[in-house]
Amino acid sequence: MPNKGDVHVVPAEKGWKVEVEGQGRASGLHDTQEAAWEQAQRVAQENKSEALLHGRDGTIRERNTYGHDPARTKG
Repeated sequence: MPNKGDVHVVPAEKGWKVEVEGQGRASGLHDTQEAAWEQAQRVAQENKSEALLHGRDGTIRERNTYGHDPARTKG
């Protein structure tokens, strides 16, 4: 059964890692942020959760929600 936690792309010592909330280890390590983001989006789609792309400074650069979005607002 997959973990339903949100999926984060964060900087690693070498490259970028994909982390799923609630898991103790990274679920992927990639040379490029783009490759990590592609994996994170696939995992979030499978889990019906959210994918969050972090910059090197830790700020969230992009986010995509898959499945039920309770915060959806009009506008």
